[in-house]
Amino acid sequence: MDYLDNNFILQGGPVMYPLLFVSLLGFILFIERALYLHKGHIGIQDFLSGIKNLVSKGRLVEALTLCEDTPGPMARIVKSALLHYGESRDSIRSAIQSAAIVEIPGLERRIGTIAALARVAPLLGFLGTLIAALQVLYGLESFNGDSGLLSRYLAQALITSATGLGISIMALLAFHFLSGRVRALVQEFEWVGHEIHEFLSTDRPDDKSGEAEAEK
Repeated sequence: MDYLDNNFILQGGPVMYPLLFVSLLGFILFIERALYLHKGHIGIQDFLSGIKNLVSKGRLVEALTLCEDTPGPMARIVKSALLHYGESRDSIRSAIQSAAIVEIPGLERRIGTIAALARVAPLLGFLGTLIAALQVLYGLESFNGDSGLLSRYLAQALITSATGLGISIMALLAFHFLSGRVRALVQEFEWVGHEIHEFLSTDRPDDKSGEAEAEK
């Protein structure tokens, strides 16, 4: 009995189990998303410099291979632009935009679930409080001055509410953190897309052949 009286989870009543499930699910989703978004960050300056150097030397296949060997959505966006190298500016821009549109939903995946868990957790905590209140109401006549039993139900109500609010706060912090990482990556998409678009548009093969003919 001492173990039951001192166990925080058992003191909170049956609602503590779905609350624990929500907290565990949110933690797993946060770790998975944080690791995935971390992989999306690469040394952009060095990566772009290597791509530009290879393309300038006419080693397009090696540039594509470098994109394939580099993890993350940034490399895939650059690869989509390289696949349209030599085409019009609008064609390169459309390829970059299409690749970014495909990548963004992958960055945002499961983040909305964490926000939903942040909304569900306090509701579960409130449900636990209502269950404890109903138990008190139905058992008023049988208490017979047993303050210990009344205190147990009061503790159950407070524990579930506090646990639900605590989980909600942590989930909201995780949601805003991940959303900030996604926004940072999207801004990098825009910058990288602009850089590779300008480079490929001014380094088109037909432009070079036209310059060579003009010199002749």
